[in-house]
This record gives sequence, C-alpha cells and structure tokens, in this order.
Amino acid sequence: MRKIIPSYVRIPVLFAIVFAAMEYFIDSGDKPAFLKYPMVSLFLGVFLFLLIAIEIVVDAVDNVTYHLLTEEQKKQLKEAQALPFTESKFYKGILKKLTRSKTIEQEADVMLDHDYDGIKELDNVLPPWWVYLFYGCIVFAFVYLIRFHIVGDYTQEEEYLAEVAQADKDIAAYNLIKPDPVNVDNVVLLTDAGSIAEGKNIFTANNCISCHGSNLEGGIGPNLTDKNWINGGDVKNLFTVISEGSTNNPVMAPWKAVIKPTEIQKVASYILSMQGTNPANAKDPEGEIWEATTTEEATQTKDSITTKEVDIK
Repeated sequence: MRKIIPSYVRIPVLFAIVFAAMEYFIDSGDKPAFLKYPMVSLFLGVFLFLLIAIEIVVDAVDNVTYHLLTEEQKKQLKEAQALPFTESKFYKGILKKLTRSKTIEQEADVMLDHDYDGIKELDNVLPPWWVYLFYGCIVFAFVYLIRFHIVGDYTQEEEYLAEVAQADKDIAAYNLIKPDPVNVDNVVLLTDAGSIAEGKNIFTANNCISCHGSNLEGGIGPNLTDKNWINGGDVKNLFTVISEGSTNNPVMAPWKAVIKPTEIQKVASYILSMQGTNPANAKDPEGEIWEATTTEEATQTKDSITTKEVDIK
C-alpha cells in the first residue's frame, strides 16, 4: 500500500476517516466534534504532520541511498520495486515543495566552509512543512487566547458540568423508553425500607390518596389495610389491578400508562406493608377475606433475593 499510494495522500485520507469517526461516535450536540474538542483535533493534526514528516525523512534517506548505488544496482532496484508513481513529476514536485531539499548534485550550492575532520555542513532552509506547522501552532494559540482568556468562553469545569447534565438528561430519556423487566409473571414482594419508601412516594405523587386515603384507610376506594380484598390480596393481584384496573370496581382505573411496572411493584409492596395498621376512620371492609396463607413468594431485599414463607392477610 505504501508503494502504491504516496504518504501525502494516504495519511490525510486516514485522518479524514479518524475525524469522521470522531464526529459519528462523539455526541457533540450542535457543534462539530472537532470544533467542540479543539485540543483533540490539534493533537491529531500535529500527529498528521509528524507522520508526513517521517515519511519525507524516509523518502529523503531512500533518495540518498539510491544515489550511492551503482547503475546496475539502480536498475535492479527499479525492476524489483516497480514504483512508477514515485518517479512521476507530480510526486517529485510535491516532495520538493514540502522539503525544498537539494539533490546530491546541488549540494555544492549550499555547502558551508565548515570542515571538521572531513565532515562538512549544509545550509539547507527549514522544511516548509515544519514552518507551516509552526505558524499553525501560533495561530491556534492566538485563537485559544482570545476565546478562553479574553472573550471568556466556557471553562473546563463548565464544560464538565454541562456534559454531566446532558448525560443525566440522556439517562432519564432512556429510562422512559427502555423495556421494564418487571411483569405480572415475575413480580415479587419488596420488603426493604428503600423500596417501601419509594412506593409510598409514588402512591402519594399520583394522588392515590384521593380515593384510598393518606393512610390507606379508604374513601371513594376501599380500605387497603384490612383483611378484605375485592380482587385478591397478594403482590401479583395488586400488580394486576394497579396496572389494568378492576372489572369488579370500575372506579379503579388502569395506571400502566402512567406508572412503570417497577414503580407499580413498589406501590403494591408499600400497600402490603400497611396491612393490619388499623388507621383512624377506616372504611368498612369490602370484598372477601383473603385467605392465601403460607404462600411461598420471592422476597427481595437490598442485598439479595431470598425465598421464604409469607402469611398474606
């Protein structure tokens, strides 16, 4: 590949692919990634120039080595390498513009008078690629100075906080659409204090107290702390009623479009945790006494999931 495509074509194409990948994979908002993260672009650009410089140096060494070969060796090398493109005027013209180097035959024009034990010094000019890189660094430093120290654009801390805030928004948006792992077939009773507290907050936030009371004593809806249940009194029955509503009690509407399954699980667990609390002004029992005792249910805690015997009243 190196012999077919020259370095000044191969390396820029490679970096164009890198910049395109950076733009595709990095979420930079309304700005292109290489503008929003100029330091990354700068480092890639410097690396690009260094690669080109290395290629030029290697080519220069190859040229010097080539001139030291005999005519027979040169002929054999050309036949072995078969590099017609590198012998073209276009390639040599680009190389000359980037290096402004003198050929072996022209070295006498830039030879200095210094002579140290037969070692002589050439007065070559700085390579244009190096000069352009130096000027580019000056321009970048000037722009950076104006943008961050004079105009007062965002600081690194502000950029970090903005990225964290955006990440929180992205996580919240994903949580709204991601599949919920809880359903009526695998729902289990939660007994840890954190889940019960969250269930109570969800119960209150969705105004369930307007029908069932702040202490689940009942009102428009039935009392949820006694032994009587209209639709059954275990966690699966409660999960189904909260999700789908009650055909036995039309006042109870389905909440699955408002509350996620994991939240419904916590609400059901909170309701069952309030069994037997006997709140003041409790509504008279409705439905039938739920007699499902010694039902084996999976009970989840903060640290593990265990299976134990639970008496469901």
